Amino acid sequence: KAAEARELIAGCAGYIAGLDEIDAAVFEAADQLKVVSRYGVGIDKVDLEAAKARGVVVTNTPGANSVSVAELAIGFMLALARNVVIADNAVKRGEWPKFSGTALEGKTVGILGLGAIGRLVAVRLAAFDCRLVAHDPFADKKFAADNSIELLPVDELLARSDFVTLHCPVLDATRDMVNADFLSKMKEGAYLVNSARGELVVEADLAAALKSGRLRGAALDALRSEPPEAGDPLLGMDNVILTPHTGAHADSATNAMGRGAMEDCLAVLRGEKPKHPVT
Repeated sequence: KAAEARELIAGCAGYIAGLDEIDAAVFEAADQLKVVSRYGVGIDKVDLEAAKARGVVVTNTPGANSVSVAELAIGFMLALARNVVIADNAVKRGEWPKFSGTALEGKTVGILGLGAIGRLVAVRLAAFDCRLVAHDPFADKKFAADNSIELLPVDELLARSDFVTLHCPVLDATRDMVNADFLSKMKEGAYLVNSARGELVVEADLAAALKSGRLRGAALDALRSEPPEAGDPLLGMDNVILTPHTGAHADSATNAMGRGAMEDCLAVLRGEKPKHPVT
């Protein structure tokens, strides 16, 4: 929380930050701060204008956690398609139910955001014999062609996809993009996967789409409120998988992010150019 950061920041020259909220008030309290080194890629919780105004360098670690997040997204698809969590809970209750799952083979997976993580998801899904479609306003068309990915407008992607996986940054154009209108355009019985940012999804609209049966299930690694508020409707749904923003927390990703954040923090403090400056 920003209030906690304000209490700790005075006298600090370097700040290695996770998902901390670093607003203008934090920068005002930072009397000696020279660098905020983000442990991860997202910088939506950092007030970049306030950083610039006070001459603070902001860095991040692009690519360090891409494989880890991509693997989680695919794990979500498999868990949803084969009712893994529901079946596990049933067996542990002493039941032995029969489930009819969904195969990834032959299904259409829509990838929203064909950046570093989206591309890794696509490459790995090729082994499952999926049909791959994607939307990204800055898509690498050669990569798409080389990997048999059909680039589509968003509405067409939603109408055709059995699984929709989000790999977008939080921008004005993407904030709250998964709303009632978006969900109404998804293929009936489809699954939604979000291993990106909670701010992309209007959770009340998602809960309504799941409750109505329009969507078959959803898996979310990021939420608007982390942890979720008591009484959040998504908490009580068997067809929803929720994890505590753990996409980047695999051994290789954790090591790479920690090393990258530390190296850039120390570089700025030594008066050197960091590898991955954002400001």
